Amino acid sequence: MGGGIAQVLAAKGHEVLLNDVDEARIRKGIDAIAKRLERDVEKGKIGAELRGEILSHIDARPHLRDLDVQLAIEAASERLDLKLDLFRFLDENTPPEAVLASNTSSISITVLGAVTSKPQNVVGMHFMNPVPVMKLVEVIRGIATSEATFALVRDLALALGKTPVEVRDFPGFISNRVLLPMINEAIYALYEGVASAEAIDTVMKLGMNHPMGPLTLADFIGLDTCLAIMNVLHEGFGDSKYRPCPLLKQYVAAGWLGKKSGRGFYDYATTSNGAARAVPAPTT
Repeated sequence: MGGGIAQVLAAKGHEVLLNDVDEARIRKGIDAIAKRLERDVEKGKIGAELRGEILSHIDARPHLRDLDVQLAIEAASERLDLKLDLFRFLDENTPPEAVLASNTSSISITVLGAVTSKPQNVVGMHFMNPVPVMKLVEVIRGIATSEATFALVRDLALALGKTPVEVRDFPGFISNRVLLPMINEAIYALYEGVASAEAIDTVMKLGMNHPMGPLTLADFIGLDTCLAIMNVLHEGFGDSKYRPCPLLKQYVAAGWLGKKSGRGFYDYATTSNGAARAVPAPTT
């Protein structure tokens, strides 16, 4: 998602420094942006000149030291320890007035802000995936987030053509507090043998008019991310209704993380012409 966030910022003329854990992944992220923009050129959505201009606003950043930035947006994996380390580091290596935003989908903004020297400058800026397409941005106030910080991020979201929604700092915020328990319940239905993965997805697509079934969506999100969010909800609220399904835990333990690993609730096999095809994976 970091690449998608960089793309929408660069498309509005902002200068962006893109960082990842190593230079190979930074290059992979920039290449992914270039490919998305090339598809837009092929579809006639943008011109080739604009594609080049957008890419010119994105610079690879191999390290995070001494960042002269107005805003840093963290989009690391949904792990509290990793995010806390990043926010400590960003706090030490950004100007005192810089805003530190997190794209977290469930972790407390108050907790992230508390490990910095400027919790008033820490805010949640939760984009939806894929970032260049989806309009929603959840803007989350931590307990110490200042009005100026909130307003800056809200106004930026509007300038990016997004729809910002103010959300209080509760586990899962709104999007994942509602979405992930639904996905988890779909996994329970599969686990209990109520129906096949394909049947569960078909019911939700045709019966509830969802564009994608919950098990397919879980595979696209990543089952490890789904489990991490369910754990945040379960621990944060202390309510058994948020307990992760044992089948979800088992799939993650097996390394079946969804589309990114080639297998989740569906197998993402490749046909002879190189196209991916999804077939329901057997339950354990």
